[in-house]
Amino acid sequence: QNRNKERKKQKKMKNLFQNTRKPEGLGGRIMLNMMNAGHAMLSKWGLSHIALDREDDVLDVGCGGGANISALLTMCRRVSGLDYSSVSVEKAISVNSVAVASGRCSIVQGDVQEMPFEKCSFDAVTAFETVYFWDDMLRSFAEIRRVLKPGGIFLICNESDGTKKSDERWLEKIEGMTIYSSADLSGLLESAGFANIKVYNKKGWICVTARK
Repeated sequence: QNRNKERKKQKKMKNLFQNTRKPEGLGGRIMLNMMNAGHAMLSKWGLSHIALDREDDVLDVGCGGGANISALLTMCRRVSGLDYSSVSVEKAISVNSVAVASGRCSIVQGDVQEMPFEKCSFDAVTAFETVYFWDDMLRSFAEIRRVLKPGGIFLICNESDGTKKSDERWLEKIEGMTIYSSADLSGLLESAGFANIKVYNKKGWICVTARK
């Protein structure tokens, strides 16, 4: 009986962690709240590696619960968000409702491989804790390059780079997750046509910036 309880508990936790990939339902809403709080330090560290102008237009891809959009709105005039989870879009709009109402923020549901934005639309694109789940990295990076203005910057920030033992546990818990190393991301970005690639590491965290 205890073994059955433990199995049910493990299954319940695994189902919850699937919401890190695509938040759905109540479990997704709980996970978004957890990620908004839990990734705050990582996001602050990542954003310290780019300099944004007050007049910049920025896109946050895989925007999740919208906490990073809130941070970006303190740095530039307009921020757009994109996520393929309707629950994430709903949460991100709620978190940034004032900016949405004023026209400084727009958040839409969509796929990074085929985004509903014109080419050369953004001065910067950010991706926090999301590239783990992208099906076709080269196609996704090429699409991000398309929507960036010439000289625009792309920021990737992950709390896992494959060097920690805990990274293996995440791969066991979350189906369809891939953890990329610094070399992996740099190589993919170069293949997609990016230049001036820079890598930053901190205790297993990874931040990569690249220019169009």
